[in-house]
Amino acid sequence: MKALVIHGPNLNLLGSREPHIYGTLTLDSLNEQIRSWALARHLQVTFFQSNHEGALIDRLHEGAGTSDFIVLNPGAFTHYSYAIRDAVASIGIPVIEVHLSNIHSREEFRARSVIAPVCRAQISGAGSMSYMLGMMAGMHFAGGALHDGTEKEK
Repeated sequence: MKALVIHGPNLNLLGSREPHIYGTLTLDSLNEQIRSWALARHLQVTFFQSNHEGALIDRLHEGAGTSDFIVLNPGAFTHYSYAIRDAVASIGIPVIEVHLSNIHSREEFRARSVIAPVCRAQISGAGSMSYMLGMMAGMHFAGGALHDGTEKEK
């Protein structure tokens, strides 16, 4: 099974960006955590990060042909990018929206995701574990074996 993890704007600054909210884990370290988790489950994972909306949309489109599911942290685009929403809706594979922080307990504008309604699930507030939970959900929705080796229920 193949997964694509897409990190949106400003996630390249993890480790130095608002550490009181996002912690000190760098994007490279986060990707390594995800890669190790995936490897232990025989899951191939590819990573992509961009601060540009069009690049994220292009990668979502490409991911539909190369991945079984996508774990997406759209960053601030979560709250207003109808273009990313439309891309997620159009690609036909499970997309799991993830966030390191709990977007529902932060500023009011962050509590609403325009992307979540077209995703299979949204996970937020669990720090780096949000990504692993997103990977589990993606495997589940894509019909693969779950983390414990059991098959998805029919």
